[in-house]
Amino acid sequence: MAQNETDGGLSRTEAIAVPRLRTAIVGGGFMAEVHSRAARAARADLVGVVSSSPEKSARVAESLGFDRAYDSLDQLLADDSIDVVHVCTPNALHAEQAAAVLAAGKHVVCEKPLTTTVADAEALVAAAGTLTATVPFAYRFHPMVREARARFRSGEAGQVLSINASYLQDWLLGVDDDNWRVDSVLGGRSRAFADIGSHLVDLVEFVSGDRVSRVAATKRTVFSERASHAAITTEDAVAVVIETRSGALGTLLVSQVAPGRKNRLLLEISGSAESVVFDQEQPETLWVGKRAGSLLIPRDADQLAADAARLCVVPSGHPQGYQDAFNAFVADTYAAIGGADPEGLPRFTDGLRAVRVTDAVLDSAESGTWIEMGTHDD
Repeated sequence: MAQNETDGGLSRTEAIAVPRLRTAIVGGGFMAEVHSRAARAARADLVGVVSSSPEKSARVAESLGFDRAYDSLDQLLADDSIDVVHVCTPNALHAEQAAAVLAAGKHVVCEKPLTTTVADAEALVAAAGTLTATVPFAYRFHPMVREARARFRSGEAGQVLSINASYLQDWLLGVDDDNWRVDSVLGGRSRAFADIGSHLVDLVEFVSGDRVSRVAATKRTVFSERASHAAITTEDAVAVVIETRSGALGTLLVSQVAPGRKNRLLLEISGSAESVVFDQEQPETLWVGKRAGSLLIPRDADQLAADAARLCVVPSGHPQGYQDAFNAFVADTYAAIGGADPEGLPRFTDGLRAVRVTDAVLDSAESGTWIEMGTHDD
């Protein structure tokens, strides 16, 4: 079989069986496009979509290639032929819409942040029951992220000593740059950290195998007014000092006002034997540093840990990227619906964890004190 043949975004030789499902999407923005491409890659039947109005639903259905447009979420959920629903709407709508999907007995993929409050996230975890309910922390599905994780899981990198991570963008750099996310009514209490910092802390914990135990944070809102919003309270940037349960120290810097940085997620974790660095804008390599020297490891399935190799969908030297990682996330979600238990699949418990950390970061920034995370089963 050719090396570049794939099954739902995964190498066919390594892929978990992915059932053919009937998929619907709630929402009609950029992320709905990403989700629809991933569902198509997983050979799903694209049944239908509902957006903010019947007219927009019709436009989105046509542009994304769905069979039909629904007039309302209730109408969509009444369609017994639908197996799984992807929720791709503004943050404040996630809790109610995801709960409705679960109540209808359908599997759900809900965009992050899972909810805007811990209580709502806890309720969704409880409501999921035996249904498959996942959150697209898709950066987990870059092969080189899995390679970094494997080095800490195996002990090759040693004990985690320090963490230096950042996620920088510039799309809200100007006062005229605007988006629904700046509005706390639609986006929630946090903006930058909930939106992209959640990805960062998820990767820190996923790769290191450790948990953030306490945080000290400060935040800044650069523009209190934008083109169509006034009295903005959500943060443009946040800096966080963290300590983990094992005693490692770290820093997280998150900004949506960093000139020239389009989507720069950088993760550096130093163990007692080696350090690893993953740069999301250069996802085909992993830097590994040791006292005796360093090397840049390319994505080559023959040289990687098994969990990383299974995510290689094209031969080494042929670039993979964000959509490939997202495709793999959806393929694993659909495999879980079919009864599999894919390694590293981010479920609603992981979404709840991110909401808890976000709350702790905001509480710390507002109080000027360290906030203890406490111990939770999530």
